[in-house]
Amino acid sequence: MGFQQGLSGLNAAARNLDVIGNNVANTNTVGAKSARAEFADLYANSLLGGGNNSIGIGVTLSDVAQQFTQGDIATTNNPLDVAINGAGFFQMSTNGTLSYTRNGQFKLDSQGYITNAQGSRLQGHLLDPATNVMGQITTDLRLTVSGIPPKGTDGATAALNLDARVTAPANAFDPTDPTTYSGLTSMTVYSPQGQAHTLAMYFRKTADNAWDVNASLDGTAFAGNPITPLTFAANGTQSPAPAPVSITVPFPVSEGGDQAVDLDLTAVTQYGSAFVVNSLDQTGYAVGDMAGFSIGADGSVQARYTNGRTQEQAELTLVNFRNPQGLQSMGANQWAETTESGTPNQPQTPGTGNLGVLQAGALEQSNVDLTGELVNMITAQRVYQANAQTIKAQDQLLQTIVNLR
Repeated sequence: MGFQQGLSGLNAAARNLDVIGNNVANTNTVGAKSARAEFADLYANSLLGGGNNSIGIGVTLSDVAQQFTQGDIATTNNPLDVAINGAGFFQMSTNGTLSYTRNGQFKLDSQGYITNAQGSRLQGHLLDPATNVMGQITTDLRLTVSGIPPKGTDGATAALNLDARVTAPANAFDPTDPTTYSGLTSMTVYSPQGQAHTLAMYFRKTADNAWDVNASLDGTAFAGNPITPLTFAANGTQSPAPAPVSITVPFPVSEGGDQAVDLDLTAVTQYGSAFVVNSLDQTGYAVGDMAGFSIGADGSVQARYTNGRTQEQAELTLVNFRNPQGLQSMGANQWAETTESGTPNQPQTPGTGNLGVLQAGALEQSNVDLTGELVNMITAQRVYQANAQTIKAQDQLLQTIVNLR
């Protein structure tokens, strides 16, 4: 009697329902991957391996294979939430033991390490503050939450056009008298202590194709005005091409005193159109407190400060496996390396090779297809019922034989 076939079918159907139930339970689990029950038929070995009239003796569960297809990406309000769009895994460390995950729900702990809910630390590269070069050794990512010191202005650039149609003023230069100059622009500059001041530049035509540049700090004219002359060719460009001018900005003595600033006016032109400022830039900034972090598609971790500056601190890396289905599930959305998965490749920058890119402020949802799983559940239920019917039929046949007189 073939009870064995029916029993194996019941067991296989029950295991299939377990797999489907686990998929359904993890529909809303970030980074979870659905699994598929894979079955194989069973045959008894015959003497010498001969004969082709063998009747199978049932079914067995050969594997529960996880499906590492891409899940949908949903945006969040947490800048440390990170989704992988494509192949790859985040590498995590728990007291030196490595694990791998697709769950990008990260946070900062009290020591500044980027961790997950289980306390495992995210791995990547750290910027060497001494050389300002990104390291290549994979380690725990720890972010510095302190502010940055101020930097005094030591360079400035101006790109603008001077109106060639204006006439040279008759009166001597006076920063309070707009008739003594033909163009004015200003920028914020910073003393060595990081305090903000206003540097104004006044452009005064002295002759055809010739101008003087005067300057003031917080409305007080420089003692050495004009700070530089400008001469132009007939086509409106400077001739000869000037080099950056070194000027001395008279910051207050209490803030560090005079500061040498390289002023680049090579982009100044003189055309027959209105005075217009195209761009102004300078190198200084005030003291900055930490305002937050942002993560780029290439894994770069940028710190943002209240003074408007950004500073790269670290780089997230990804790894991948030749056979991801060979990974061992450890729970908590993490997997461990096995001999079947092989060793991971060298941690690399997201977007290189076959690795996916990152999307900050987003999470990869489970790849479980709930509709498909519900249909599979119905099918598994029918299979279970059918196998139960085979056992029932075999029981009735056995009862008939027992009742023979």
